[in-house]
Amino acid sequence: MGWLAWEVIGVFDTEGDCAEWTFPPEPGAARAARAAVRGQLGGWQLDSLADLTALLVSELVTNSLRHADGPIGLRLVRPEGLDGALLVEVSDQLPDPPRERVARPEDESGRGLQLVAGSSRRWGTRPGGRGKTVWFELTVPG
Repeated sequence: MGWLAWEVIGVFDTEGDCAEWTFPPEPGAARAARAAVRGQLGGWQLDSLADLTALLVSELVTNSLRHADGPIGLRLVRPEGLDGALLVEVSDQLPDPPRERVARPEDESGRGLQLVAGSSRRWGTRPGGRGKTVWFELTVPG
């Protein structure tokens, strides 16, 4: 796990109900993001969401690596007003929102947003100061 320390640009907040990281736009970013998600969800006793969350984050981080330049932000939030929800946000510096498309069986990519849409209770995008954020919500098991 030593690779995680130098691939992460910075950890902003891992206290309480919010954790936030920024990763460099390098090939190891998706792996580092998966490890960060698994570690944080384990700390929150949300191991049951770790596999799905890591998969969806990996898809979004890979999408950012493929289409955007600059650092990639990742944020996990357990909102106080939304009991039973985990909010996950992936940000990059490309202002254009991603487009969900139907991948053909022979396509090697293009299924990431379909996976996010089909696996989360809600998802969307919002513009940011220097790019955009793709977010999704998962239901926390009661």
